[in-house]
Amino acid sequence: MLRAIVFVLVLFAGHAVAQTPQRVFIVGDSTASEYGPERAPRQGWGMQLQSFLDPAAWQVRNHAQSGRSARSFIDEGWLKPVEAGLSRGDVLLIQFGHNDEKAEDPTRYNEPAQAYPQWLMRYVALARGKGATPILITPLARRKFERGSKIDQLLDTHGAYSIAVRELARREQVGMIDLDALSTAWLRALGDEASKPFYMHVPEQDLTDDTHLQQRGATAVACLVVGGWKALDPAISKTVVRDTDCGARDTALADRAAQAHPSQVVREADLARQQPGPHGGAGTTTAYPFFADAPGLSFFFRKRVLHKGAGIGLHQHDKDEVYYVVSGKGRYIIDGSIRDVGPGDAMLTRTGSTHSLMQDGDDDLVILLAYPKTAD
Repeated sequence: MLRAIVFVLVLFAGHAVAQTPQRVFIVGDSTASEYGPERAPRQGWGMQLQSFLDPAAWQVRNHAQSGRSARSFIDEGWLKPVEAGLSRGDVLLIQFGHNDEKAEDPTRYNEPAQAYPQWLMRYVALARGKGATPILITPLARRKFERGSKIDQLLDTHGAYSIAVRELARREQVGMIDLDALSTAWLRALGDEASKPFYMHVPEQDLTDDTHLQQRGATAVACLVVGGWKALDPAISKTVVRDTDCGARDTALADRAAQAHPSQVVREADLARQQPGPHGGAGTTTAYPFFADAPGLSFFFRKRVLHKGAGIGLHQHDKDEVYYVVSGKGRYIIDGSIRDVGPGDAMLTRTGSTHSLMQDGDDDLVILLAYPKTAD
């Protein structure tokens, strides 16, 4: 009996160890650090990192501190709790640079050729000594645009510092996330005006800050970081709980210029067409044929309003079609059965089926339709 109890306890202990989350530590500056509600809407990307990771697999420990460089973070003792907590299997994300560039402050400044990589190596050596995985991260790009004749140019404000991180990673065979390059491509794709809501441009607080992030920016940058981490270690993909299809390629502006058919916005008020109920349906409807004439589009997207007493007559399908009820009530006839439908209901009609739709009640029935275009 005692042996059985011991065996069960050993199994339980082994299971508990297997389920213990690994930890990802962040060391860095204000672009990654934590902020309280009194600093809202300011956030560092480290505050959003956990939202991308399964908490059963990873726990984020954000030790980044505002205003610190790779030098001052160590000199002021901020690395000590990281050193005490870091253990085998953990990951250490290392992102400095913004404050290392401040030549006017000798307590923070590190020239990029030697001092900066030497200080960064202290973090790499610590992680390796603890059996953890160090990952170097180039600094987040600043939102600094220079107005040009045709398109605003994003200025490179990190220059030699990002180069130093890349060279250190290559020389010491350390994993690296090139956040400077990733966020530069992201910012260029957004452009000057559209990128302001991601940084601390907050008119109601009279703030114009091109270095620090709002929540939407912190989330976007955390996505770039996780995407870069997945590229280094594809095995972590199974522990990532949000998609990381974010940012833009560094060719985004050239890709946009080369589009055969540019993206566009239309307004439904310009599209309204009064029509009788289609397919022999009763009453009158208003149709909104979104992008009906858009070249190269493989599907139709329409909104249709069935006014009181209107309907779509019975017809047999030679294509798949989706209806989505936005508002109002209706009666949907599909293959000989009838269903009451209302807001939030979606109906898929497959090729070969017959269907009809009737408005019901006092309010207009508003639906969205999507279906593939057929060859002429």
